[in-house]
Amino acid sequence: MRLSRYFLPILREPPREAEIVSHRLMLRAGMIRQESAGIYAWLPMGLRVLNKISAIVREEQNRSGAIELLMPTIQSADLWRESGRYEAYGKEMLRIEDRHEREMLFGPTNEEMITEIFRAYVRSYRDLPLNLYHIQWKFRDEVRPRFGVMRSREFLMKDAYSFDLDQEGARHSYNKMFAAYLRTFNRLGLTAIPMRADTGPIGGDLSHEFIILASTGESEVFCDKAILDLPVPPADTNFDDAAGLQAIFDAYTTPYAATSEMHDAAAFAQVPSERQVSARGIEVGHIFYFGTKYSAPMKALVAGPDGQERPVHMGSYGIGPSRLVAALIEASHDEAGIVWPDAIAPFNVALLSLKPGDSAVDAACETLYRALSARGVDVLYDDREERPGAKFATADLIGAPWQVLVGPKSLAEGKVELKRRATGERTLASIEDAVAQLTA
Repeated sequence: MRLSRYFLPILREPPREAEIVSHRLMLRAGMIRQESAGIYAWLPMGLRVLNKISAIVREEQNRSGAIELLMPTIQSADLWRESGRYEAYGKEMLRIEDRHEREMLFGPTNEEMITEIFRAYVRSYRDLPLNLYHIQWKFRDEVRPRFGVMRSREFLMKDAYSFDLDQEGARHSYNKMFAAYLRTFNRLGLTAIPMRADTGPIGGDLSHEFIILASTGESEVFCDKAILDLPVPPADTNFDDAAGLQAIFDAYTTPYAATSEMHDAAAFAQVPSERQVSARGIEVGHIFYFGTKYSAPMKALVAGPDGQERPVHMGSYGIGPSRLVAALIEASHDEAGIVWPDAIAPFNVALLSLKPGDSAVDAACETLYRALSARGVDVLYDDREERPGAKFATADLIGAPWQVLVGPKSLAEGKVELKRRATGERTLASIEDAVAQLTA
């Protein structure tokens, strides 16, 4: 993409309304624009990151055996009355009426709707286990939306829902998502710690939040440092191996780790002092097992091997890709701007022409741009008539992992300059070597 033809509305001054780093940088880097309290338009740069995060989330859900579908954002109030949650959910739910005065709502979550879909089609234990997920925009009317997309009213959510014949099967499904989440966050460049958590309005008796440590985190968390050194499940993890997945779950839940709501000071005191971690954390995922909380009142029944019908056991599993964008920035930035992990950077390479109009510089930039693009590298080519300092500032702000600086001085030696955004390390290379290094 040539920057002269791209829509990238950079803000030169930090926005006064932004309280935390991610909100400031997302506004400055032209990723989002606030349209109402807690409601944002995702501009091209932000949407690229959002789509890359969603792709990784989707790949790991599919790897675990979950099946994608897409449910509507508008739901019938009658479904929520069946489960008993319509009145109980509170003012966070946006309640509306259609033109025929039917009571509807803008979905904050989808336990009721997925249960209704399941009961319409599944009758036998032979069709279990089943895990259905989608990636969809949701709305929760936060009383005080703040911190940009970290706590917004409209947000993108991956929510999965598992169905099993009994508690044993449901625990296996829970462990599948537990392992899939560890893999997902690792691929995003994050170390996410699973912590015992409150179930909140979703309900149930087993729940874990996945937390990343960040000084700007919303809540205090406590853990044993040993959990940070545990291996992430590999790509060839067998998600049908119940014992293997239980071993992963046990390894990650044996060291102490809890959110402030579930913190046990006496248990934490048993952790050796040199391993005690008390810090701020950001929730990036939440998983729940809640048994028959929804299937029993909504009569989502299946016939077991004995022919007797029984309510299925369910769980739900959420990751917020839009929230993750902010969390990643909170975890990876410096004074100059964002430092994206390679996997989800909006552009892999920022190609900077330091002297547009110079024939040698223009030719070298075109060669690099075409060669890298042909090899599947996302390149943002800064071909604007701007001074080099402004281009350096833009490249640092948007956080492309690599910058390629093309100017007359280095070209006189047959070289271009490569800069690694994360470390600031600079090297000179020929055009051919630069392409090889950036596509390795």
